[in-house]
Amino acid sequence: MNGYFVLDACGEPIEEKDFTTWTRWFEQADRSVARTAVTAEVTVLTTFSGFDHGAQGGVPRLFETRVLGGVLDGEETRQASKAEALRAHAALVTWCRVGASAKELSDDPSPAAMDSPAHRRTLYMGQS
Repeated sequence: MNGYFVLDACGEPIEEKDFTTWTRWFEQADRSVARTAVTAEVTVLTTFSGFDHGAQGGVPRLFETRVLGGVLDGEETRQASKAEALRAHAALVTWCRVGASAKELSDDPSPAAMDSPAHRRTLYMGQS
């Protein structure tokens, strides 16, 4: 295995043995899998990397899910399949929404906000 991959018509990775062919594909391909704007400042982005970062055996982790902005800025996970990548994307979106809700609550110290389910959940998760 050489560590270079392209996406087939269904968006699943297949190995590309010719580096020149891979380079041409990589330059022109839409490698975006999912993008969610959680808030104006926070985006979760999942892309296909096209190469195995580990390349030392095992299952190649070819998809990257990353948080841009907010408390989780820079948080990144790698997945082996498109299905795993979509699940990881959804999980990070959920965590970012929890963080955004916690920030909104910290900006609103009213008794109603402090007693909301979101605030109690934030306290329970140790993010007072």
